[in-house]
Amino acid sequence: MDLHLSGKSVLVTGASKGIGAATAAAFAEEGYHVRLVARNTEALADLAGRLSRAHDIEATAHPTDLRRSADVERLAAEAPDVDILVNNAGDIPGGPLEAIDEATWRHAWDLKVFGYINLCRIYLARMQARGSGVIVNVIGSAGERFDAAYIAGAAGNAALMTFTRALGGRSLESGVRVVAINPGPVETDRIVTLMKTRAAAQFGDEARYPELMARYPLGRAAHPREIADLALFLASDRSAYTSGVVFTVDGGLGARG
Repeated sequence: MDLHLSGKSVLVTGASKGIGAATAAAFAEEGYHVRLVARNTEALADLAGRLSRAHDIEATAHPTDLRRSADVERLAAEAPDVDILVNNAGDIPGGPLEAIDEATWRHAWDLKVFGYINLCRIYLARMQARGSGVIVNVIGSAGERFDAAYIAGAAGNAALMTFTRALGGRSLESGVRVVAINPGPVETDRIVTLMKTRAAAQFGDEARYPELMARYPLGRAAHPREIADLALFLASDRSAYTSGVVFTVDGGLGARG
């Protein structure tokens, strides 16, 4: 299927590993020029080099801490015009309300919640001025499941789901689409950390986290590329009438009630 993507540009946050790196690779394979954003300078440079060589596209690394206003302003200047924005960066810790103090909560939301909002504010305005563009927010199904053991993440994801729907409900009037993906469990370093936290709380032993993973559909978490491929399709002209919606990819977990 021709997605009509070659020659366009995408900016991916949280691009040094996991879903972000897989998403950058998926776009590069389709001929997109990719701008990679994360805090890990070495990992970004390595990925940019590999994607450029493998796919004959321009891949640039932009080491950025999205919690810092100065870094965000510099990124906006370095990457003034992109066709697609994929918001993916986030590291909200697990734990119940009594375990997440105010400083930890604010630190987490500065990246995952306000990081998304701030980049949307910048790039939506530029896309609207141009009359085209797509924003894909990779959020997370915790916003649908109301898990008290992941309360900061559940609340933050729910906020971003509402933000996406509100923004995307009107954005197409100016030629811009805003959509979101809610991955369920995905095979990344992050999910292992979260599962260890839950295993410690449930079993008193973080080493028992594989017991929690075995309960997933197909006995596994999703592969990062399975999320990346959906982001690729949603960003393409094949999905030109899609805006203001959130797609859940969780193997049916949410449908189990």
